[in-house]
Amino acid sequence: MKTLFIKSLAVALLVMFGSIKSYAQISKAEIMATGLTCSMCSNAINKQLKAMTEVDSISTDLNTNTFTVYFKKDVMLQPKVLKKAVEKAGFFVGSMVLTMKVDTQKIENNTLKIADGTFVFIDSKNPISNNETAYQVVDKGFVTQKAYKKLTKSYSKHATYSVENEDDYHLKTL
Repeated sequence: MKTLFIKSLAVALLVMFGSIKSYAQISKAEIMATGLTCSMCSNAINKQLKAMTEVDSISTDLNTNTFTVYFKKDVMLQPKVLKKAVEKAGFFVGSMVLTMKVDTQKIENNTLKIADGTFVFIDSKNPISNNETAYQVVDKGFVTQKAYKKLTKSYSKHATYSVENEDDYHLKTL
């Protein structure tokens, strides 16, 4: 009886985690960091990002202070984890673009819930696609302060945007 319960619990967890991964798979993230002054600064961020188990590889553009992070297959993480890694190195995120494939059948009212996060697609001009698409995270802490002030005026019609919940990610299709 106990063995049967454990087996059925294991199967249920596998199905649940498998379905979470099928909702949205982030394949890469392009992070433009701010506050960098030298190559040692970029090295600090690079170390923090490489230490993450979900990361497959990283490429760095020192001219634009952009880190392109490629993720392992079938791994899902929230953008706040990447933001915290950059902040742990002592810097800030000036821009974050996620490239991901979204299961459009799981989206309700332009919202997709994944584990403890909610992805809100706020750009109604570009339809959400089942293909791999680039989305910019436009929340506070994921864009510069100046850009956030402008975006607040544009996206004030979205009730969740002004709340600044760290588990809500507002995405603009690029």
